[in-house]
Amino acid sequence: MRFDVYTPLLLSVLLPVVSPVIGRRVAPALAARVLTSAAALTAAATTWSLVLLSAALLGDAPPVVAEAREDGRPLVDPVPEVIGVAAVLALLAVLYRVHRAVRCERATRRALRRLCEGHPADTELIVAASPVPQAFAVPGRPGRILVTSAMLGALRPAERRVLLAHERAHLAHRHGPLVTAATLAAAANPLLGPVRSTVTFLVERWADEQAAATVGDRRTTARALARAALTAGSSRPACALNFTDRAVTRRIAALQTAPPPHLWPPALAVLALGALPAIGAADATRDLFGLLASVLV
Repeated sequence: MRFDVYTPLLLSVLLPVVSPVIGRRVAPALAARVLTSAAALTAAATTWSLVLLSAALLGDAPPVVAEAREDGRPLVDPVPEVIGVAAVLALLAVLYRVHRAVRCERATRRALRRLCEGHPADTELIVAASPVPQAFAVPGRPGRILVTSAMLGALRPAERRVLLAHERAHLAHRHGPLVTAATLAAAANPLLGPVRSTVTFLVERWADEQAAATVGDRRTTARALARAALTAGSSRPACALNFTDRAVTRRIAALQTAPPPHLWPPALAVLALGALPAIGAADATRDLFGLLASVLV
């Protein structure tokens, strides 16, 4: 308990360090999945560690202390009181951040779904008359693709096929839940913010690769990304491709080369890095229950 309870917090520093390397070296589909899984495990383990540190304060409760002294039992203090109080405050902050992230996700999805209301259930593509170039993959049953007339007007026919293939890839491979899981993990553990950014970038790269395979031309895909980014950049609002100046440059550069390989050894190493905090938290749980049992029984 004295050391294991802190290992998830310490190990969560390593995942943001390795995530950019995995994002560059491993195929986007595999990298996005393993990083999201590792982030979710790490966030759950660090949150549980805060619960354990908070629960350790039970051993310092006045009735417990008085009863232990009457029975002549030794009091073991696995966690200093100041750390237990800090853990309680951190846990409250985690709950607030996760609640806020969930509300933001729900509000965004409700807003997108309202824009799709009034169309037949089997309508996949919805074109909205708007001077703002935007495009969204709207998850749900069924999934929808919402594109503004300004975005379609800015692209050539072949580039429009790239855009639609890109958004269909988001829906087909359920990129929305992946990004949501990474977002909630980063909300629970702010150290995982870089992992969430990497996952967001990787799902876009994943959709780029799917679009390039669908249209059969990586150069046309790169040109569509560049044109859509320049168009959206002139009006500031983000489109569904989530372009930024830095991201679009990296994605276009990636499309100029061969697709990255599915390197399983580093992917499995990332999963192991996510599992280690969970193992540490489980061991700390066993130790804490043993200590509390010795005090309370």
